[in-house]
Amino acid sequence: MCGIAGRVNFRSGAPVDGALIRRMCDLLAHRGPDGAGTHVDGPVGLGHRRLAIIDLSPAARQPMASEDTRLWITYNGEVYNFRELRADLERRGHRFRSQSDTEVILAAYREFGVRCLDHLRGMYAFAIWDSEARTLFLARDRLGKKPLYYLLDGDGIAFASEPKAFLSDPSFKAEPNLEAISHYLTYQYVPSPLTAFRGIQKLPPAHCLVVKNGTVSTERYWKLRYGPKRELTEGEACEELLARLREAVRLRLISDVPLGALLSGGIDSSTVVALMAEQSASRVKTFSIGFEEAAYDEREAAASVAARFGTEHHAFVVRPDATALLPSLVWHYNEPFADSSAIPTYYLAQVTRPHVTVALSGDGGDEAFGGYDRYVAHALACRADRFLGPLRPALAALGAALPQGTDGRGLRRRTRRFLEVLAAPPADRYARWMVHFNAEQKTALCTPEFAAATGDVDSLALLREAFTATDAKGPVEAAMAADVARYLPEDLLVKLDVATMAHGLEARCPFLDQDVLEFAAQLPVQWKVCGMAKKILLRRALRDLLPPEILARPKQGFGVPIDVWFRGPLKDLAFDTLLSPRATVRGLFRPEAVLQLLEDHVSGRADRHYQLWNLLMLELWYRAFIDPDGAGRRTGGGCG
Repeated sequence: MCGIAGRVNFRSGAPVDGALIRRMCDLLAHRGPDGAGTHVDGPVGLGHRRLAIIDLSPAARQPMASEDTRLWITYNGEVYNFRELRADLERRGHRFRSQSDTEVILAAYREFGVRCLDHLRGMYAFAIWDSEARTLFLARDRLGKKPLYYLLDGDGIAFASEPKAFLSDPSFKAEPNLEAISHYLTYQYVPSPLTAFRGIQKLPPAHCLVVKNGTVSTERYWKLRYGPKRELTEGEACEELLARLREAVRLRLISDVPLGALLSGGIDSSTVVALMAEQSASRVKTFSIGFEEAAYDEREAAASVAARFGTEHHAFVVRPDATALLPSLVWHYNEPFADSSAIPTYYLAQVTRPHVTVALSGDGGDEAFGGYDRYVAHALACRADRFLGPLRPALAALGAALPQGTDGRGLRRRTRRFLEVLAAPPADRYARWMVHFNAEQKTALCTPEFAAATGDVDSLALLREAFTATDAKGPVEAAMAADVARYLPEDLLVKLDVATMAHGLEARCPFLDQDVLEFAAQLPVQWKVCGMAKKILLRRALRDLLPPEILARPKQGFGVPIDVWFRGPLKDLAFDTLLSPRATVRGLFRPEAVLQLLEDHVSGRADRHYQLWNLLMLELWYRAFIDPDGAGRRTGGGCG
């Protein structure tokens, strides 16, 4: 796992400044603390920061050249099937000088060209320069586990693992992309291909980019298919599912450095630990954190799983200091990011890293096997469509009339959200269930100048498109497909990648193995969600592996009590920051609307902590990246 950066001046052919490539890499040092390297040849510059995992020898250093030096690669990630792929390539006549997966990617590109991506099973973001064809090839893995950003300017293209790397170029002026910020208010993250910086783009998951003869083209090379459905008995499906999960875990145990697991005590992380314990020659190292607030503490459940499988368990009590942590969070996340579970994820990575360099996690199980309450809500809404018909508008009006409530996790809030959109089409229901600020709330919050600068963008259209642009049949699987397309890569995997790489820790996710995910997608939906039951087949497949109390344990989000903090330790910071002249001079939000959100929450009239955290992280991002000198910046026209 590493950090990559580079530049190609494909228009002028001007030499790349090697010092610039080194500066870009210096800003990515946390992603690769074990070494650095650059390759500069005329108009081409590639840079690399290494976190050594596979083949610790000097032969695996990057940027790496092919044997004839025609191809050069800088690469971040792990290709888990590299040994099998290497054997196939050797049969085709390729020879290798190292034991690394990096060299296997080079040989696969030489053999298959851009279709090499069809052969890679893992997580990756890489750049390959072909000096003979004068072609730059960028690629990102199927699910978007590894990030890749790029910047096109008048002379060429620059790319990097994080946007902050572009700040090392004095010719780049950091300016906000107001369209992206409008979307961020809706989602709590900036959706690809946009970024919060004008001019910088994300390469979307499952996409590659080719620069040749001054022409830039992008292509999607993979999409998760939900049909046709497999014809299996329940027993056969359980057997195959366990076999695929075992294989996914086995592949992720390949490492030349210490390895462990992040354990919450939920079904997914417990499954990973159980399968690791089956296949490991030594005791598995497991890590969990807990908080003093009982509703957010999973240490007891994690300890029971650790005892069941005899792991070397490390449990830490964390007393979060959000005020002290915020500057680091903002810096490492690069863009505004308002998923507050980034806080515990960051702390967990921090306490895990001194013990291991690689950690397996349970991420992806909910999206693959139907673990979210919103999937049940879709199923219930479909029944309402059939049986309540003309009563749905009245129920929606009733939901809108319910008091807001002060418990962000409470039944009242969930009931209100369910009823409010009951009369809407399924795609709109999904989109509106996923937002922080809906269209009406954004209109009340944003200034006319901000709205004019963004052209009143329809943020929900992105989620509607993800919901409908799938072969999934029915709203439950359509919601799962939309989560795989948006929520998983743009929120959850960003959270995990940034939090772990901030500490030089590699995270691996067996549930996101493409073979596991593709198998799950082809199972009947009633084996995932039926009535109020979730993860039905997964639980049945695990009956002989996990104890009943774990299988029956309800899902507990990995969060922190932000709602309580905004009435306590974060209260003054929120008022002082969000209502400061430095914030209001930007002209983004109506000060009276921001004040209303603050007062509603502090007084207990309503729970506004999601929205307040969203606004706070945005303002702190502005201060870190757009106007660090404190001068403030007025909203300008255009949205990048």
